Amino acid sequence: MIAIIDYGMGNLHSVASAVERLGYRGVIVSDEQELLQAEGAILPGVGAFGDAMDHLRESKLDAAVKRYADSGKPLLGICLGLQLLFSRSEEHGLHEGLNLLPGDVVRFRGDYKVPHMGWNKLEFRQASPLFEEVEEGHVYFVHSFHVKPEQPGDLLAVTDYYQQVTAIVGRNNVFGMQFHPEKSGSVGMKLLGNFLALCTRK
Repeated sequence: MIAIIDYGMGNLHSVASAVERLGYRGVIVSDEQELLQAEGAILPGVGAFGDAMDHLRESKLDAAVKRYADSGKPLLGICLGLQLLFSRSEEHGLHEGLNLLPGDVVRFRGDYKVPHMGWNKLEFRQASPLFEEVEEGHVYFVHSFHVKPEQPGDLLAVTDYYQQVTAIVGRNNVFGMQFHPEKSGSVGMKLLGNFLALCTRK
């Protein structure tokens, strides 16, 4: 069972549908007991960082997600969900994140269109089980803020949008994708499928 974490700010059903299409059972969960029973978990997210953390704290899912990550079972953050994995964000003020990975979420700054929206090519920076039989293809991004990881080893893939932009992160059992894999064609679905395979790998 793959838990899709519901804290009131996620594209839950499109993620659940993608999980089902890949042959896994996706269950939308909103309490710690259900979450901890899952073999893998996905933290989706759409909206503002501060609001998302408020919702997580109000539902006590912030501590539950941390305990889940500590269990060693695979966890994937998608879009805003990736950003929530990090230490802090400057979106509409300074907000503390889950701090599962060290780093900051910062706004795009420059004379170019924000949000970053559209298809951009991935560039893999180091080996990862997520990348098995995956080519460095294009995936779909929609975001106005991007992550700057503190540890180079946590940066698995980048894309280019007038600068190097974090696209995929990972450390041990915790992963994140800034783009929407469920909306990113065959490349995105293969990356998501490789994550799901980790969830059932003994």
